[in-house]
Amino acid sequence: MGKSKALQSLFLLGIYFVAATVANAGEWYATPSIVYTNDDPERLADDGLNGGQIAVGYQLNDRWYFEGMTGYSSMGAYTTSQPVVRDDISIWELSANALFALGPETRLNPYLIGGIGVMSTTSNFSRAENSTLINAGAGLMYQFGSSPMYLRLEYRGRFEVFNTITYTDQIASLGLQYAFGRSKAPLPVPVTIDGDDDGDRVVNSIDTCPNTPEGQIVDEYGCARDSDEDGVIDSFDQCPNTVLGVSVDENGCEFDNDNDNVVNRRDACPGTAPGVPVDSSGCEIRSVVELPNVTFELNSDVLVPGFEPELNAAAAMMRLNKGLSAEIAGHTDSSGSATHNLGLSDRRANTVKDYLIRQGVDADRLTAKGYGEAEPIADNATKEGQDRNRRVELRIEGR
Repeated sequence: MGKSKALQSLFLLGIYFVAATVANAGEWYATPSIVYTNDDPERLADDGLNGGQIAVGYQLNDRWYFEGMTGYSSMGAYTTSQPVVRDDISIWELSANALFALGPETRLNPYLIGGIGVMSTTSNFSRAENSTLINAGAGLMYQFGSSPMYLRLEYRGRFEVFNTITYTDQIASLGLQYAFGRSKAPLPVPVTIDGDDDGDRVVNSIDTCPNTPEGQIVDEYGCARDSDEDGVIDSFDQCPNTVLGVSVDENGCEFDNDNDNVVNRRDACPGTAPGVPVDSSGCEIRSVVELPNVTFELNSDVLVPGFEPELNAAAAMMRLNKGLSAEIAGHTDSSGSATHNLGLSDRRANTVKDYLIRQGVDADRLTAKGYGEAEPIADNATKEGQDRNRRVELRIEGR
């Protein structure tokens, strides 16, 4: 046998063994799951069985699995004895994760999981906030006999990073994993020359979009990607995490017909005049924003529990309208000396200011001032009037 013939035979034999090894190692799977969320206490939301997730992955070998996962959870706010506006929270997440099996080739297979992704958080009082997340946790897979079906139990921590406020949630999920099976090792086939006319790194024979413009990111079939399935490909999509099924403009962003930075889907006041500052619901901000559920302990500047929904909504409104500033005005009733009341109202106003700053409002857009008993809105001769006069309010400036 000549030298060239020997090299050719060795090359074809190498192709055969590589193809056989990869085919026998690979296995695709899908895992829909229900989710229990033990959310970060700072969210002030209820824990519970409140969402679901689905993972689609590929088993590279006995130890390593790689998967993409998307999940959704919806949490209600804590309730109190006082009437408050509920701040329902919805979270979408999308992540890429790696799994490392601790018991390969066994029916009961524990594993570790870690990965990175993005999450989008919305609530009644704020627009969607996107941030990066890190997953870390462990799980257990149980195979039902020799079937392609597995029971999968998982516990992971979801760590939010690179955002104004970061949270750590604990996620427990239970799902069924279905493996699509391994393909048989292919036989060697003659090597054929196949071109790539549009230069998208997908050869002509499998390219279903053969005229893709240069520079586009494409899928395995040579077509430009549209990750959020809104009809606008990723390279042109200026809003890449659009909620599934929502109508978008040519830039891939939800419509905002009155240009108030609140999309139509969440705009409770769709006809706002141009330039008018609005809250997170798209409605015009009043000159004075009252905070009736923000109260303090007797003769103290310590907030009484139950204030959070109103102050969180006020902070969301200030973050949405960067051109606004506000004076936090503190007031008391006429009990006690005027000098004492003036100091007490000033301390209470500063307590509210400090809370809003912790919620992400720029400090240079807030001032705090106490007015003591000088500006009553009700009769101090009655208990009901005194209760109304002990108040804190936002006086909006820069309209």
